[in-house]
Amino acid sequence: MKQGLSQALLRWLGWSIKGTIPNHGHFVIIVAPHTSNWDFPLGVLVQWSLGMNANFIGKHQLFRWPFGWFFRALGGFPVNRGEKNNLVNTAVDLLQTQDNFILALAPEGTRKPVSRWKTGFYHIANQAQVPIYCVGFDFASKQIVIREPLTPSGDIVPEMNEILNFFRGIEGKYPQPVPNYQPTQDGKTP
Repeated sequence: MKQGLSQALLRWLGWSIKGTIPNHGHFVIIVAPHTSNWDFPLGVLVQWSLGMNANFIGKHQLFRWPFGWFFRALGGFPVNRGEKNNLVNTAVDLLQTQDNFILALAPEGTRKPVSRWKTGFYHIANQAQVPIYCVGFDFASKQIVIREPLTPSGDIVPEMNEILNFFRGIEGKYPQPVPNYQPTQDGKTP
């Protein structure tokens, strides 16, 4: 019932889904561009339309009273971004130990314009040996565009640029340029 209602609501709002994605398994989804507060409810509608129960990581402030229970019920895990924690290892462990775990992330890490995307999603998928699905919210065409999965090989530079190139033609609610990928000056990946 939830799936049918979500599909009907998406159609009523004028949105369509282009591409496919499994509704179960172990993989990472990155959703971009993340430029608006509308991205989250749209993402919930999309996952329900696809019969999926994805998990996500959000800033710990979202999980406080009075709405913390709501975000947890939607599959959320709170993260304190001010603390040094090993989020990659935690996410890898969840992907490897849970029966069915789909992790959805916004690689920009914020709704504000950024000059560099966070690469944690890549490292999570690479270490867990799971594919990455790229999902674009194109507000210009009102399409949810799903790319064929990329299974990371560990060669981050060309694969990050391939991912970023997919998102270049997708326009967020508030359009922002998609950055290029460059390793840091010390040769490490950010």
